[in-house]
Amino acid sequence: MHIPDGFLDAKTWVTTGVLSAGTLAYALRRTRQTLQDRQVPAMGVMAAFIFAAQMVNFPIVGGTSGHLIGAVLAAVTLGPWSASIVMAVILILQSLLFQDGGLTALGANILNMGVIAVFAGYGVYRLLDRYRAFGLFAASWVSVMLAAAACAVELAVAGTIPLAVVLPAMLFWHAFIGVGEGLITAAVVEILSRSGVALSRDTAKA
Repeated sequence: MHIPDGFLDAKTWVTTGVLSAGTLAYALRRTRQTLQDRQVPAMGVMAAFIFAAQMVNFPIVGGTSGHLIGAVLAAVTLGPWSASIVMAVILILQSLLFQDGGLTALGANILNMGVIAVFAGYGVYRLLDRYRAFGLFAASWVSVMLAAAACAVELAVAGTIPLAVVLPAMLFWHAFIGVGEGLITAAVVEILSRSGVALSRDTAKA
């Protein structure tokens, strides 16, 4: 799902960059207000885990790829605002160190995986959190599908790949990837809960 350099035109990468920068600026402010010392190591550990998981890529269409995202896992354990920052840091490091996602497409990649996936997935989780395992699974699946759809729309708006080609391909493969993400997220959160790790109750309200 990491969009490489050259796949987005100027209007698309500028627009997504502005949206991502604005969201992250507010997320930093919210995180500074609520962050506790004990959460700092948790953010580092979660970032390392998701970083490693995202490095396993599956080629899809037109040079794009699919992989686990980890947005809901981060949001549920850290809160959505901190999770968006963690996801952004991961995507920046992947782009700079491994050329996994282009610099000009960084705003789009952060928007898709660090904003849309985080907040949409967290919203679904909060709606279904009384059904813990199912809620985590559903939230993860939805987060993957919406991030994939956003990626497809951006590529189509930029004129890189027709929407009729890229959207079905992205959604088809990510429907399966989302199942894997849901199972992994539910399993990891269950392990963390049994270890005494508290889950986030941040309502993600402004």
